[in-house]
Amino acid sequence: MDTQHPSAPARAHARLADNKHPKRQSHSSSGGLVHDHTRHTTRFTVIGNHLAQHPELSLLAIGLATHIQSLPQSARVDIKSLAARFTEGATRIAAALRELETHGYLRRERVRTPAGRIVTRTISCNQPGRGGHAAAEPARRTHPSRPAKKPPRKPLPAVPQPSYRSPTLLQTATDLLADLRRTDPRLLLSACDTAHLAPGVAAWLERDLSPTAVRQALAKDLPSEPIHRPAALLAHRLTAQLPPPPPFRAPAAPPAIQYPMTNCDGCDRGFRGPQDSRCRDCRPSPTPDLNGAT
Repeated sequence: MDTQHPSAPARAHARLADNKHPKRQSHSSSGGLVHDHTRHTTRFTVIGNHLAQHPELSLLAIGLATHIQSLPQSARVDIKSLAARFTEGATRIAAALRELETHGYLRRERVRTPAGRIVTRTISCNQPGRGGHAAAEPARRTHPSRPAKKPPRKPLPAVPQPSYRSPTLLQTATDLLADLRRTDPRLLLSACDTAHLAPGVAAWLERDLSPTAVRQALAKDLPSEPIHRPAALLAHRLTAQLPPPPPFRAPAAPPAIQYPMTNCDGCDRGFRGPQDSRCRDCRPSPTPDLNGAT
């Protein structure tokens, strides 16, 4: 026999107000976070939870990525500009930027402007591995941290060749190339590059140029920006600035023999000639042969 408890609340059949929905939890007595949100209609940036709640990024890196993603195109985001904007200092900002690069939220590329200057371009990725690069290559979405395969290097340009590959001349050329890094550290060459360039230097040396003159021609007026492939620069200079061969010089005639004074055996007259010889007047005339030749 069922007994109805008079203190039990009656079952509610009316629809509850939104703020008293039975599926909603009340935070009035439990503490914790409560959101008081208003929908943005202007001046807002969408940030993914993969960044805002990243398990490995530091709080500074997350905040810096949020700031960078809110900036317009072409904004300055180098360390100096960010350190002037925030109070964390250049060292902490540089570390946070490296975190973002490691996790794919930033990429840095060095590009050449139409004016010929080398500048650094910073690319901000709001979803690493899901941008335009990843759409063209699906494998990068699975492995966003895998480095891209570098294209093969172009072969070095051909260099002039000497008319005779003298081992001594080639060794002098090799020593000259190995010593260029003392003139400018950017001219450090590998053994393979040195072997390719040595015949070109030998072609200069055999054209009556001293090693000092060749070294000055190769190392002067170098560009101010970094030299990414010094061997290609030197190969171009060896070919484009090759001096002409020296003018032909006929061999000099041997000097005339200067005989001492002596006396002719025939007339005892003094003249210059070998010992025990005769002067021109006392020499016997040549005997003609049967054909009339003398």
